[in-house]
Amino acid sequence: MYSWSGDTTNWRGAGAYKFDKNPYKADPRAKKARTYSSSSTPNMKMVDPKDKEIESYSANPILVGVDVTGSMASWPGEIFDRLPLFATTLAQYRDDAEFCFAAIGDATCDSYPLQVNKFGKGIDLEDHIKALGAEGGGGGQIKESYELFGYYMLNNVKTPNALSPFLFILGDEMFYPAVNPDQVEHYIGSTLQSGIDSLGLWAALSQKYNMFFLQKPYGHGGEASVDAEVRKAWEKALGKERVIQLPSMERTVDIMMGIVAKSWGKYDDFSLSLGARQPDDEQTKVHMSIRYLPDGTTEHSVMDAKGSTKTKSLLDLGSK
Repeated sequence: MYSWSGDTTNWRGAGAYKFDKNPYKADPRAKKARTYSSSSTPNMKMVDPKDKEIESYSANPILVGVDVTGSMASWPGEIFDRLPLFATTLAQYRDDAEFCFAAIGDATCDSYPLQVNKFGKGIDLEDHIKALGAEGGGGGQIKESYELFGYYMLNNVKTPNALSPFLFILGDEMFYPAVNPDQVEHYIGSTLQSGIDSLGLWAALSQKYNMFFLQKPYGHGGEASVDAEVRKAWEKALGKERVIQLPSMERTVDIMMGIVAKSWGKYDDFSLSLGARQPDDEQTKVHMSIRYLPDGTTEHSVMDAKGSTKTKSLLDLGSK
């Protein structure tokens, strides 16, 4: 759908917006458009999280975890198709930005409940996106293993130079109440003496990341009571302002870009880009979804001076 070249010739407002500082468009590999080809089997040579740490020395790392279980339907493929636009747009705002794309499933029943790429940028991210598999599983209990993903993000991701690293989780269900030690050992390779309360995990992650849960309507829509239950759980974990209701799968990546652009003081430019691509009603959906978020540059670190979270030591009590 979107290429890495910054080509805007097929946009609604062709010529109205230019990627003037696009660092990728000179790469000959980025000339043609690409489409994510959904596969249920990931390339585990690239995305296996076991016994693996990932690191970024960028001041502006951005991590995106997408629920790929069955209730997400075609949303993961639509999101993955638009990630080139996401990376290309944000890289022109801060050219040191690095990206990590991951997939989330259900560790109680799925074969690949946690898939994590290393950090990357530019056209190399094409292989990272293609390595992710949309298994389409899940156990049907309105919970997925977001907390297993969160544990990895807290303990196996190193961003020593980050000012305010972004962490986006895209899904439609709740998390399990505790991190399961057996799952951690099997999928990540760490040993826990006991389970970790998930609310404590999210509190620690909130100290390390500028974190948001982007909520898809459950299933195929029309499940208002389920959506309310899911929203309540995530608002308790992250705070109401960090749980964003998604109007459609097509606008999901736009909303992520808008959140980052607002934080970086680039919302005016982002609005021009959005206006060149989308009609007025679609633009309104994006602006309304994030209208309560502050607009300004985020320059402070969410981590303490030693580069660790304030509450991480509480979680480490369960490790050995």
